[in-house]
Amino acid sequence: MVKPLIPIGRDSSLARTEANPLTMLQQEMDRLFDGFSKSFTGLSSRTLMPSMDLAETDEKIELTAELPGMEEKDVQLNVVDNHLTIRGEKENQREEKEKDYHLVERNYGSFVRTVELPPGVNLDSIKAVMSKSVLKVTVPKPPPAQAKTIQVKAAG
Repeated sequence: MVKPLIPIGRDSSLARTEANPLTMLQQEMDRLFDGFSKSFTGLSSRTLMPSMDLAETDEKIELTAELPGMEEKDVQLNVVDNHLTIRGEKENQREEKEKDYHLVERNYGSFVRTVELPPGVNLDSIKAVMSKSVLKVTVPKPPPAQAKTIQVKAAG
């Protein structure tokens, strides 16, 4: 009996459930190339752009960013022209030495995120705290602009 052709590709729903050596080989090759592309770029694209939450109240703006595996020394904050920029760069190295092998892995990656702040923010009042790879930036909002009436006098 001749077995039908089994589609080979990344969509495992198309492959038959029985063990086929060609399908298993293709899946292993896909897994290897996926792992290679992630290590080649340093971090997956999702990791390169960290998740950020932005909350605003009447008194402050609070930004929370998840930065897995990063520490305070890996993160830099700058404010220029009412734009708060968060930069991060991570270099990770792992080394294993065993009797039968020596493994060294290196991952590199960086990101930049920018948020526009309202005009008039006191830059000295911005606070940034990092705990357990979560960055929390608090920006006190400036008081609302006050209108002032100026009396016009006759020239004379």
